[in-house]
Amino acid sequence: MDYATLDDLTLLWRPMTEAEQARAAALLPVVCACLRTEAAKVGKDLDAMADADADLAAVAKSVTVDVVARTLMTATDGEPMTQMTQSAGGYSASGTFLVPGGGLFIKKSELARLGLRRQRFGGIELYGKPD
Repeated sequence: MDYATLDDLTLLWRPMTEAEQARAAALLPVVCACLRTEAAKVGKDLDAMADADADLAAVAKSVTVDVVARTLMTATDGEPMTQMTQSAGGYSASGTFLVPGGGLFIKKSELARLGLRRQRFGGIELYGKPD
């Protein structure tokens, strides 16, 4: 089950070229498989969750579109930088790459939107148990 289609990408993101459509068609099942795998890591079945909740299905569609669109916007001929710093006097240049090594990635905020972030709680009693 794919959470989004090429039509969803066009409507929610933008019209694509033929090359982008071909790449997006290949990316959609991969992104959906990655989302299912992330859900399985926290003991959840994303397909069942999306079937049971129409709102969550819409969120899954939105997250899928976001991940595919981000991957399509990432340059394939070089490493994209998100931040670049240059200096003149000391001949210095540095930058932060968007995705070191390339490939698709799913943000923590996108996993949180799907309810797939592990939440931990607990406390440490520093002074022993109160009487």
